Amino acid sequence: MTVIDFTNKKSTSMGTKVYEFLKKEIVSLNMLPGKSISENEIAESLQVSRTPVREAFLKLSQEELITVYPQKGSIVSLIDLDHLEETRFMREHLEVATSLLACELFNEESFQRITANLEKQEKCISEKKYKEFFDLDDDFHSIIFTGCNKTRIWNVLQNMMSINFNRIRFLSVSEELNTDLVIAQHHEIANAIRAEDKVRVEKVVREHLNLVVIDRQELNKKYPDFFKVVHPI
Repeated sequence: MTVIDFTNKKSTSMGTKVYEFLKKEIVSLNMLPGKSISENEIAESLQVSRTPVREAFLKLSQEELITVYPQKGSIVSLIDLDHLEETRFMREHLEVATSLLACELFNEESFQRITANLEKQEKCISEKKYKEFFDLDDDFHSIIFTGCNKTRIWNVLQNMMSINFNRIRFLSVSEELNTDLVIAQHHEIANAIRAEDKVRVEKVVREHLNLVVIDRQELNKKYPDFFKVVHPI
């Protein structure tokens, strides 16, 4: 694990940096679902005291990224499919609304940004740079929200609702599931916005955000230990 320089930083700042680092490690699957995780080991590997690590663990547990078992220890939380579906549902409705708005509000600068983004996506896939592609995928959707002056909504989605959604997406990209289709749909969304074709853009955005449903079924079969088991009532 990478050592982070916390020199001359206050305890609160340390806790925030440890939290952000661990969250990134979990979302990018460098720390796998179900992996045992301890405050002592993290503090030692990052060369910090236990206080900021404890602060980070508390925040991560509140966000359901870490599951704490009293007297037993902690693990990286399993992927919760119910939580995933809530996120997909919210993103679908908000992104459809925002993409429809983009048909009216997008300017040439926004189109230039989205075109440059798509070119970089294609390059990353051809070079198998999946981490970069994952980030560019996020940027693509961010450009649509920003171009409609809805950046705060995008930030809310990212900060509050995208934990399990992003872990599934990262695993899908790593497994090369539907990457060609993802890029094709991105192009179609951009083209529909430019053509101000609201019917087409709504259809493609809904199809695009339902890819995660298809991917999760395949990933659940391949990596059953990564997913939270839902017991029937």
